[in-house]
Amino acid sequence: MGETLQVPAPYPMRRAAGCPFDPPPDLARIQREAPVTRVRIWDGSTPWLVTRYADVRAVLADPRVSAESDAPGYPPVTVAFQERRRRSRNFVAMDDPEHAAQRRLLTADFMVKKMESLRPRIQQIVDELLDEMLAGPKPVDLVQAFALPVPSLVICTLLGVPYEQRNTFHRLSKVLVSRDATAEEGIAATEELLAFLEKVIEQKNADPGDDILSRLVVTQLRTGAMTRREIASLGQLLLVAGHETTANMIALGTVALLQNPDQLAELRDTEDPKLVAGAVEELLRYLTIVHFGRRRTALEDIEIGGQLIRKGEGIIAATDVANRDRAAFDDPDALDIHRPARHHITFGYGVHQCLGQPLARVELQVAYPALLRRIPTLRLAAPVEELPFKTDMLVYGVHELPVTW
Repeated sequence: MGETLQVPAPYPMRRAAGCPFDPPPDLARIQREAPVTRVRIWDGSTPWLVTRYADVRAVLADPRVSAESDAPGYPPVTVAFQERRRRSRNFVAMDDPEHAAQRRLLTADFMVKKMESLRPRIQQIVDELLDEMLAGPKPVDLVQAFALPVPSLVICTLLGVPYEQRNTFHRLSKVLVSRDATAEEGIAATEELLAFLEKVIEQKNADPGDDILSRLVVTQLRTGAMTRREIASLGQLLLVAGHETTANMIALGTVALLQNPDQLAELRDTEDPKLVAGAVEELLRYLTIVHFGRRRTALEDIEIGGQLIRKGEGIIAATDVANRDRAAFDDPDALDIHRPARHHITFGYGVHQCLGQPLARVELQVAYPALLRRIPTLRLAAPVEELPFKTDMLVYGVHELPVTW
């Protein structure tokens, strides 16, 4: 149970050329040979990397492990992320009971039943975007024409943010999820997005609507329970996470399906909603677009996978390679839309599991079949090896996706 002595490998690691859907091969090797090991990150620190499915779940469910991003030993994902968290704190980077109290403010907004009630509206959004795409020129960038607008329109509607101002939050969001943004760029983007949202909140205070920000204004701002800045920080989390993740899943999942034409055809032609739902779960597992791990700190000495992790040491729970663990999934490197994959940990695990996962599921269950049925001859307009994959972003996907039919 002593500490490993080898020189820590740099993290994150490179994906293999020609394998854009797979985690880096070094991660698979580590999972086999040293499943809990130290790595070196951008700031020179050496947190523990946890790679096996069972161990990752154990870390994420352990109350002795902290999500507080300002805790000593916490391994920040980038310098821009570090500065953003210092200026815009939300429940993702809190521990209970503070985490639970703030998360509880939004739980009802993202309940499964409520998200299911949005399905007709999401279907309408998807159909209208496909109408526009089919009426326009081709080839077309599926990211800009479809994958990005679908979740952006939905989250703007839920929050009460004017969709007409999407260029602002799309631009700032790119900085906030960039691996390469500087501290200054991260600070500037955070402050500009918070100022943008504070203006929206002021408008809600003057004239509340039927949306999440309006409700928070009425129940929290007007009662003095939360400041305008605190509500804006919550809004920033929901706005960025609410469109970045699903947009990348729509685009990257489409590429994965196009590379597996038999499964694409089956998903396109099925009338079985259970098969559609299962295919979405498998794509979520297979792609695991949050590919830089869940970051934590040990609050006391703990043992994970036979390894002692001491109080104050940082931990990275690598959900991408954990979702490829043979102990949890048969033939994990294959895409299989018939696989019972709902136990994947793409949305995390434990009390910090993604709040918006019911919404993401409905959006994906609507978007994939509609796209494939409306455009049955959909194909890439560039070789897959020439697509600009987002290795430079905290959320994996493609910057552009040229398609034709």
